Amino acid sequence: MTTNVNTPADERPAPSPSGPGGGSRPTAFSRVFNARVAEASMLPIAFALVIVGFGIARPGTFLQWSNFTSIFGLNSTQLVLVMALLIPLTNGDLDLSVAELSGMTGILVGWLNVNHGWAIVPAILVALAVGVLCGAINGWIIVRFDVNPFIVTLAMGSVFDGIAFWLPNQQTIPGISPKLTDWTALHHILGIPLDFWYGIVIMLVLFYVLTFTPFGQRSLFIGQSREVARLSGFRVSSTRFWAFVAAGFIAAISGVINDGILGAATPQNQGNLLLAVYAAAFLGFTTIQPGRFNAIGAGISVYFLAVAVNGMNLLGAQTYIQSLFYGVFLVVAVVASRVINRRRAASAARAAN
Repeated sequence: MTTNVNTPADERPAPSPSGPGGGSRPTAFSRVFNARVAEASMLPIAFALVIVGFGIARPGTFLQWSNFTSIFGLNSTQLVLVMALLIPLTNGDLDLSVAELSGMTGILVGWLNVNHGWAIVPAILVALAVGVLCGAINGWIIVRFDVNPFIVTLAMGSVFDGIAFWLPNQQTIPGISPKLTDWTALHHILGIPLDFWYGIVIMLVLFYVLTFTPFGQRSLFIGQSREVARLSGFRVSSTRFWAFVAAGFIAAISGVINDGILGAATPQNQGNLLLAVYAAAFLGFTTIQPGRFNAIGAGISVYFLAVAVNGMNLLGAQTYIQSLFYGVFLVVAVVASRVINRRRAASAARAAN
């Protein structure tokens, strides 16, 4: 098509944007979209590279399907527990009591079932109710008295830990009803224990709640700016309270699942478990939905860390490497999440101008 030089300038077709090579130039939208896709996919790519690396180093053991099914099943407690963290974290709150609450509710199931002869289902229901109650206590203290959740949940975690050691007189409670083990560790789907699939269901439900429901959108807004959310008419205190209640309930589920995996209730220090799930939560902040705590990103992070630890163990690493690994990744994840937030804020400021 030719252009008549006598055609008025405002009637001439606009030239197509092109670069030096004649190709179309990327728009600002496409550049942002490509950057976000790359950012969201970095952890899954790193996960694949870790599997390839350990597979090359230990092909006879690491790449066995039985090794992966073991990883999936044994880390389902962490998968469920990291979900408990996400709702308070989305609101901008920390809950440092979830690991101890998980341990206490697990002990409660064994104490009622073995020591007092309760059927396993009523024992589980009582433990879940106690988890809800403990979450409600956390939330009520924090929002009623406007105190730092870091201090409150740290203190309450110590209380839960003390109860977990006191109830069984610091002893493991063996002999929990085999029905619990049957429906967690012994029954399989696709060769993977049911406890893994319970965690996947909880992860998908939480992903839907935090991404597509009004509660999830309110939580995200509150986490970004609590004062602005309050001025906008959001019920900030109520949303934060129910987040702690939900965290207590999900933490109790993880305690029940852990009993089923072990076939016993064991009082134990939960420090490493808390470190692992926080590392996964903040690492998940950097992937799938970068810039927000999201369930699928956290779930991928749980198994990324678990596979890496498993690979290092197969290579003969000492047991203390696990603590070092989780600690380093927690620092890396927190720094990365901070960088992402700053980058998003800078992009929003440029767009506003």
